[in-house]
Amino acid sequence: MKGDPEGIGTIRGAWRLVLTLPLAVLLFQTAGAQTRYSYLSGQSVSPAYEGWWANEDGSYTLFFGYMNSNWQQEFDIPIGPDNSIQPGGPDQGQPTHFYPRRNPFLFTVQVPKDFGTKELVWTITANGKTEKVYASLKADYTIDKQVISTEIGGDMGSLRDELRTNIPPELKVEGEKQRTVKAGESLELTAFAKDPDNLPARRGAAAGRGRAGGGANETAGGRGAAGAAAAGGAGGGGAGGGQAAAPGAGRGQARGNESGLPPLPTPSLAARSGPGLRLSWIVYRGKAAAVSFTPDQMKTWMDTRPYANSPWSPPYTIPEPPPDGKWVVRATFQEPGPYVLRAVASDGSLFTYDNVTVNVTR
Repeated sequence: MKGDPEGIGTIRGAWRLVLTLPLAVLLFQTAGAQTRYSYLSGQSVSPAYEGWWANEDGSYTLFFGYMNSNWQQEFDIPIGPDNSIQPGGPDQGQPTHFYPRRNPFLFTVQVPKDFGTKELVWTITANGKTEKVYASLKADYTIDKQVISTEIGGDMGSLRDELRTNIPPELKVEGEKQRTVKAGESLELTAFAKDPDNLPARRGAAAGRGRAGGGANETAGGRGAAGAAAAGGAGGGGAGGGQAAAPGAGRGQARGNESGLPPLPTPSLAARSGPGLRLSWIVYRGKAAAVSFTPDQMKTWMDTRPYANSPWSPPYTIPEPPPDGKWVVRATFQEPGPYVLRAVASDGSLFTYDNVTVNVTR
């Protein structure tokens, strides 16, 4: 090099290259590690163990949910070998209809004070893929009300200590728990709900504007002590922590599962739920495709796409509850059979449920 007889400039350039290459490789590897694929269909359903807490009588309550790794495909999996909780099952109150994506803290199982080191195993087979989750009383899975709120992004992701004393909504469905209706006819459902402590308090939509995105957390690392434990795969499903199963990174179907649909939205970094009392009806058991609700119901699964009629969907505007706390809905059934409809009340951090069993005749 002219004016550089010692070759110092060349040496410096070589060192810059040596120092830059590892950084470039690291950035490339990081980008690859953060790749997440979204699927419309074809993936599995992973049961999720959310955690447990102790009851005053010495028994324990175990919390469960699930992650359907598909954005569109729903499943009806009857109680039996493909949907079983053992020992003591196969039926321990789990759903038989599975909505898309993350459905957290959906039901509980109470176990006795002498449960000790035993485990409950929930097995689900969907799309030919079997997933299991193992529920135990290990200390790592201990939860409280604040953890539940944190795991679902409640109160816009708040970690404030007041949520430890939050009182869940009060909920009562009016009328008989067993109903009969003919196919094609509608059934009126009346539910009363209120938030006794107004915690977390309802806030304006502007406070909840955040990232637009697709699925709930695509990583499985729980923010709480427990989180959702599920079998199969790293990565995960939604705001439950632990080992929630991931949508597999097989053939990349980010272009809409080869269906010609537009690309699915990029998953958000965090799912957050706006505060405020809300109530929705879902099909807990039975063929959901044969049931319609009037008016349409806000989703109870963690759909974080913008304007998706979901509490986790920006701009996080939760409708005002009826002044008298009375929700009236009509359900219409197109096919005969047994159904369980579930009213889901939430204050944005905790859930309360009430079921109605409907026998639909011809």
